[in-house]
Amino acid sequence: MSSCAPKHYSLVGVERTRIIIDSRYDQNPDQAAVKFLEPYKRVNDSIMGPIVGQVAHNMHPQRPESDLSNLLADILIWAAKDYNEQPVFAVYNMGGIRSDLTKGDVTYGDVLDVAPFENKICFTTLSGEKLMEVFQQIAKRGGEGVSKGVELVIKMDEKGEKGELLSAKLHGQEIDPQAEYRVTTIDYLLEGNDGVPSLRDGKDVVAPRDASNNTRFLIMNYFRDMQAKGMVVDSRVEGRIKVIK
Repeated sequence: MSSCAPKHYSLVGVERTRIIIDSRYDQNPDQAAVKFLEPYKRVNDSIMGPIVGQVAHNMHPQRPESDLSNLLADILIWAAKDYNEQPVFAVYNMGGIRSDLTKGDVTYGDVLDVAPFENKICFTTLSGEKLMEVFQQIAKRGGEGVSKGVELVIKMDEKGEKGELLSAKLHGQEIDPQAEYRVTTIDYLLEGNDGVPSLRDGKDVVAPRDASNNTRFLIMNYFRDMQAKGMVVDSRVEGRIKVIK
């Protein structure tokens, strides 16, 4: 008979091995595996493979500002017209951008890699005071994706881990604490997540729940619109968030 008494274990050591997965494994493919995977590959390629547009150069998300995070924030502004909204500011969190875009064709699968979550566009109205809090929180995190027209100047601490907001403008104007500003973002941030809790303090919230409002579909719609116009999508670092020492 075996004892049912609980056993107590302690870790005495850790061993590990790195296995590098690179092109060497493509040189002598296992034909049986290739044959087994072929029907699944056809289905996957039929879904993920359609081209939705093109990008002018490689795009990578990084703080304080990047071409890709700028693009995604600008797409939220672009998409707002379909909701009869006219936001003056958009924020897209860096943590929600999960992949790069590579120069040339962009497929459905590429967009899904960039925006794999069920995040949906939403809108809220913030007072100028609350908007400044949002900018302070963005500065503290060292930057997030912000839309065209934002001008933040931040100073990072000696470790480069936390930032302090030194100044903020929106479309060339100082922020009026008593004014109201219509803002667009994603529902994950609107709930106060990812270090920007002041976004949940707005009013007149519009937060559509249908899957068609997922950011991945908005991004694809934008690329398809640009493609229909014969345009290659481009986005650059513009100094929306400047870091000084």
